[in-house]
Amino acid sequence: MKNNPNNTPNLQPGKAGWIFLWLIGVPIPVLLILFLARGCH
Repeated sequence: MKNNPNNTPNLQPGKAGWIFLWLIGVPIPVLLILFLARGCH
């Protein structure tokens, strides 16, 4: 019984990690820089 098709029961590990970093107080611009740096291998 899913009301929202985009709501997956288990979060992807990477997404959960980014949310955790944000929750412990890492500023959004720092997360964006890390995301871009990681994505550009």
